[in-house]
Amino acid sequence: MYKQVHGKKYSPSENLKRRAIWESNLEKVATHNRKFDMGLTTFTKGVNKFADMTFEEFSKIYTSKSLPKKTGVRSLFVKSNKPLAASVDWRDKGAVTEVKDQGQCGSCWAFSTTGGLEGQWFLAKNELLSLSEQQLVDCSQAEGNNGCGGGLMDYGFAYIQKKGIVSEDDYQYTAQDGDCHADDYQSVATLSSWKDIPQGDEDALAKAIQSVGPISIGIDATENFQMYSGGILDDDSCDPYSLDHGVLAVGYGNGYYIVKNSWGGQWGESGYIRMSRNKDNQCGVATSASYPIV
Repeated sequence: MYKQVHGKKYSPSENLKRRAIWESNLEKVATHNRKFDMGLTTFTKGVNKFADMTFEEFSKIYTSKSLPKKTGVRSLFVKSNKPLAASVDWRDKGAVTEVKDQGQCGSCWAFSTTGGLEGQWFLAKNELLSLSEQQLVDCSQAEGNNGCGGGLMDYGFAYIQKKGIVSEDDYQYTAQDGDCHADDYQSVATLSSWKDIPQGDEDALAKAIQSVGPISIGIDATENFQMYSGGILDDDSCDPYSLDHGVLAVGYGNGYYIVKNSWGGQWGESGYIRMSRNKDNQCGVATSASYPIV
């Protein structure tokens, strides 16, 4: 049934290996959820399309290895004294496109980049565009990105500042590295610059989400992410300064950020995860956060 639901096909020898991994993960899920039922954890896990993979296999394929460290002098977001609203959710305002799926390519950084610009373009132009991650995968090596091998949202913004970006429909996603053919299409969006959130400052991050819109962030995606299914992720195994995954903070509530992922709509809470807020920059939510200026 698992293979049918998730469209999995294996050779006979591979089938034995994947079944053993799946059974191990099934037990991990059950053990974790018993803790949830006892009130010992704040989130649940479930058997999903990643349940036939070890965490080592999963992280190698679906995260971005280590996100590059930012260098040089950056233009920083300056937070105001305006009080924070109790909650913000930019999905309700129409500033967030549908959840996308990066597939077996370490291009999470590209989805975080486009998500940040999609939100800012909507707020500036009242037009929600789905922008091309594949263009960034294929074309932004000169800015420091490495396609399916990883990258950084700021580098993606730097590329778009120079070249603009085309629509998802024109330059469609393939989940693999390819030759750049951006010149074949007309750019539909651009940006003038970008700003970083002061490193580690969660108050600044929340105020930026409130006043600016969706914010591109880097996180440490630990083993708990692989089969996360719901609730507020409280993960003390996270390293706030060893980031390997680019995502998009689209809102916040009492004790959590609302984070859009790029692992498809069947993962997590319809493609989203709620991550702990104001817990010492847990998982690095405010370590490498930035947004474009349209």
